[in-house]
Amino acid sequence: MKMKDITIIKREVEGTLIPYGQTVNLMPGTEVLVTQALGGSFTLNVNGNLVRLDGKDADAIGKEPITLPSDKISVTKEGVDIDLIWEQLKTCYDPEIPVNIVDLGLIYDLVVTPRQGSDYHIGVQMTLTAPGCGMGPVISQDVEKKLRAVPNVTDVDVVLVFDPPWNSDRMSEAAKLELGLL
Repeated sequence: MKMKDITIIKREVEGTLIPYGQTVNLMPGTEVLVTQALGGSFTLNVNGNLVRLDGKDADAIGKEPITLPSDKISVTKEGVDIDLIWEQLKTCYDPEIPVNIVDLGLIYDLVVTPRQGSDYHIGVQMTLTAPGCGMGPVISQDVEKKLRAVPNVTDVDVVLVFDPPWNSDRMSEAAKLELGLL
C-alpha cells in the first residue's frame, strides 16, 4: 500500500530520522507528508527530512495500525511455520525503498533451530543496500521484533554481514520491476 497524503501530528511521538537512525520527537500540530506505509511502519516527510514512524504509533498521524501475517494466527501448534517466517520477513522494509527486504535480496541466510519443547531459535544473516546506512540497527530490530511474533519462536539473532557485498542482482524480478530496473 502506498500513501501520499498530508496529515497533522496528533500527539507527541518518537520517530527515527532516516538514514541516520537517530531518534527525533515529533510535536503535535506538525504537518507531515506520509510517503510510505509498508510493513507496519510509516515513512514521513517532515520539513524535508524523512522520519520512520513505528506502526504502534499510527494513531499519532490518524492512521490504523497495519496487520502483520502473525497477527492472523490464533492457534499455536507444535513446530514453527517456515512460510509464516518468510511472510513476516516480507513485512520488513528499508524506509527509503518501497520493496521488502526479502525481495531486495537482503536476507543471506535463515536458520531455524528447535529448542526445548516447542520453542525455536531463528538465526538471520542479512545485509544492507549500503554498508554505511544508519538504519541498519533499526531494520535489524524490526526483523527481530517481527520474527519473535511468530508462534513458538522464542529467540532471534540477526547479524548484519557485508560479504558478499549486496548488489541489484540479488533482487527478485518483482522488486526490479517495482523500482523500474526492468
